[in-house]
Amino acid sequence: MSKLTQAVVMLLFGGAILRASFTDLYLRYVKEGLRPFLIAAGLLLVAAAVMTLWYSFRSPEGHDDGHGHEHHEPKVGWLLLLPVLGLLLVAPPALGSYAAEQAGSVVAQPDGNSDYPPLPAGDPADLSLVDYASRALFDAGESMRDRDVRLTGFITTAPDGKPMLARIVLTCCAADGRPIKIGLAGRAPIDVPADTWVEVIGRYTAQTGKDPVNNVDVAYLEVKTWQEITEPKQPYA
Repeated sequence: MSKLTQAVVMLLFGGAILRASFTDLYLRYVKEGLRPFLIAAGLLLVAAAVMTLWYSFRSPEGHDDGHGHEHHEPKVGWLLLLPVLGLLLVAPPALGSYAAEQAGSVVAQPDGNSDYPPLPAGDPADLSLVDYASRALFDAGESMRDRDVRLTGFITTAPDGKPMLARIVLTCCAADGRPIKIGLAGRAPIDVPADTWVEVIGRYTAQTGKDPVNNVDVAYLEVKTWQEITEPKQPYA
């Protein structure tokens, strides 16, 4: 690949990273805290591309090798622009129900303290799916007793065809994303298409299940009400 091709690829790739970093698009790839590192990487790529272009125009390749022979770089190198242009022009969807159905649920971890902290203020109390699962499985719901909680996630389908609430948990980026799944009892959303984002309000129930993918315990929520919502700006947990 010629230096000119390399420079163009780096320039477009750096521009794509900066475009994603200065909008909410980057949240489909990595955790929110990695934004400064993405911006730094994009700026470095753009700077390297500019320097490479400057060098290329000062010492152009592909002209004469000093023996009267002209060299031509293979044009196939320009095909590397296709994935970069795809990154610039196409916004991929966040991981959703298909990924949740194929991967085993995240194993909820018990709190390190002897008692779970009180629920957040408000009625209902907003909890993440991981927090709810941990309290339900390891605290037997004691810290949620007689309180309504609100969970947000997308609909995925259990092997028995019943709906579950899920969200993808990232360690670093979408490549290592794994789902946290919550079973839905009571007035669960029925006949709602997979990947529909919903907000459910309900209470702790002692009912549990098993994720057939990795056989971990799955907590359930007794649903009182639910409503469809738009996908949040940060789709990952």
